[in-house]
Amino acid sequence: MSANTGTVRLHRVLRAPAERVYKAFTSRDGLEYWIAPYGFTGKVHEIDAKVGGGYRMSFTNFGTGNSHSFTVEYVELVPNERIRHTDRFDDENLPGEMMVTVDLKAVSCGTEIHIVQEGIPSVIPEEMCYLGWQESLEQLAKLVEPEIPDNG
Repeated sequence: MSANTGTVRLHRVLRAPAERVYKAFTSRDGLEYWIAPYGFTGKVHEIDAKVGGGYRMSFTNFGTGNSHSFTVEYVELVPNERIRHTDRFDDENLPGEMMVTVDLKAVSCGTEIHIVQEGIPSVIPEEMCYLGWQESLEQLAKLVEPEIPDNG
């Protein structure tokens, strides 16, 4: 049995333009705001949003202060359409590499988003991974959906 067997798939429609959703996946401020699941804070330690680049990030449990970190490498970036990246946990107890594919499609009311995360370490239950993504996507919607004009 492989150590990396899990796959989760998510589908959402957001009331936001694809440009704003793409920016949320490729900017330090965006990622720190939305990607950590409920009860965690997220910190991007470094980021280089280009193919071959990526980011290093940690999630900290707000209640206990414990944290874990991971490294992302962008393998495909099609602005406002597609993001593919590999994820590796820095913890040796969570070996292997995950592949995340995010497809964005402009639709009449905003952006349709499809996410596939493959190669989840077998020690992480798929349903917990799915739950974490659902929480993160709620926060993503809160970041990208408001239309707030600049004053001035």
